[in-house]
Amino acid sequence: MFSVVWGVFATALGWIVATDFRGAAHRFHTLSQALMPFGGVGVSAVGVGFFRLLAGVFALVGPVVLVSGLIDVWRGKAGSASVPPVPGWFVVVEAAIVGVVLWRIWRRSGVLRREWNAGNGARRVAVAGLTTSVVTFVVTLGFGWEMWMMLSWLAGAMCGLALLLGNGPSKPSDTGPAPADSSGT
Repeated sequence: MFSVVWGVFATALGWIVATDFRGAAHRFHTLSQALMPFGGVGVSAVGVGFFRLLAGVFALVGPVVLVSGLIDVWRGKAGSASVPPVPGWFVVVEAAIVGVVLWRIWRRSGVLRREWNAGNGARRVAVAGLTTSVVTFVVTLGFGWEMWMMLSWLAGAMCGLALLLGNGPSKPSDTGPAPADSSGT
């Protein structure tokens, strides 16, 4: 089942970013800079072209993995309905990391807060869906529910793609106060 979910996500993300559909590659580049934990505003190490090249690889490999996963599902070789038990300490550490990441992207200057504030109904649903799917992923991993874990991952990926294709703010400067009129009138 993992191959099916990964194939769907890789194909969608790959083609959307590689073709720069609705400026997705530029938005992905800007969002990735905003999410860097110790990065600041400035020159990035990689450009939009690198993201488009990397996305092209996903766009080509994704359908192959998707078809192979669908064949496995069709033949009944998709695997069991649960993953091996995850140690409790791992779930606690993962939950702590996810908590810090969610705090960081939801704080006043965070990426998801900016998306929520600038969004309409559809964008807010995507932001809420992305947040919910991250929490659901941690919970389902802790319980060992592979199917629900994969579905939460896929739902989060689709919500993330919806945000990636949106035409909203993706720069930190979009959250600041409006600039004063310098025309002198």
